[in-house]
Amino acid sequence: MGGEGTGVRAELELEVRRFLLALRADRGASPHTLRAYKTDLAEFARFLRKDPGADLGNFRRCRLAVREYWVSLSRRKLRPASLNRKLASLRSFFKYLTFEGKIEANPFVYLPPPKKDRSLPRFLTEKEVEAFIGTISRSVHPLALRDRSLVEFLYASGLRIQEAVDLNVEDVDLWNGTARVFGKGGRERVVPVGEPCLKALELYLEGRPRAERLGSAGSGRAVFLNFRGKRITAAGARKALERWVRGAALDKRVTPHVFRHTFATHLLNRGCDLRTVQEMLGHKSLISTQIYTHTSVEQLKRVYDAAHPRA
Repeated sequence: MGGEGTGVRAELELEVRRFLLALRADRGASPHTLRAYKTDLAEFARFLRKDPGADLGNFRRCRLAVREYWVSLSRRKLRPASLNRKLASLRSFFKYLTFEGKIEANPFVYLPPPKKDRSLPRFLTEKEVEAFIGTISRSVHPLALRDRSLVEFLYASGLRIQEAVDLNVEDVDLWNGTARVFGKGGRERVVPVGEPCLKALELYLEGRPRAERLGSAGSGRAVFLNFRGKRITAAGARKALERWVRGAALDKRVTPHVFRHTFATHLLNRGCDLRTVQEMLGHKSLISTQIYTHTSVEQLKRVYDAAHPRA
């Protein structure tokens, strides 16, 4: 993979398209993941346009380009998580090019990854969850039933927001209290769903117009619909939840992912083992779940009071 100027950039864009196709076919990457990779690699391609001498077929020149791009990202003072994601996209892409024989070696060899962001996940207390759900329950807003059942579902199951909006009616077993979920990489799992969530969901589904209950080509039997009767998007769900934060008087930024963090934290605080939480969250590695082993001050005090002889 070599040449200069326009030729290099055109070949790079072609290989990016092939790489994204391979991700979707071989790894079952989600649309969200594919969009992230596409955005990150397009940004790298724009960076290369400023370098007329770019030659990805030359290992030393390619490695220098990667280093310069890394420095340019560092100067932007991105959060460690954002920087890691962009570099991970590039690292995977060059690993693919090396495997396919397009370049002689991966320019990321011997380039250590930046330190990961070790900030603890934000979560709500049990009282804050009750206050948030209570605010929605008391509302007469036309979409309050949907939003309450969505919040109940996120908190009861620990689903990612994309997994929640992808749910179809047939994926939820109201009788047994479980939901079938398709997570990252197309991995399927079954998660339990609590009674309050099931009741809220039944109330929401029964209150929908008959046409929506039966499903249509537009909604695809979706559980959660927007005001047009179509499947709600992840962005739409985030905006919907933002509506209730002020009413709940929470001095915190509440996003759908906060309920996933809250789900895991509360389970662990009440004695659930880490492996079970890992399975319910759909984490491929236990390392991803270990970030939730932090505990609240209240939990530490309870354990201390129960265990220390002079507490």
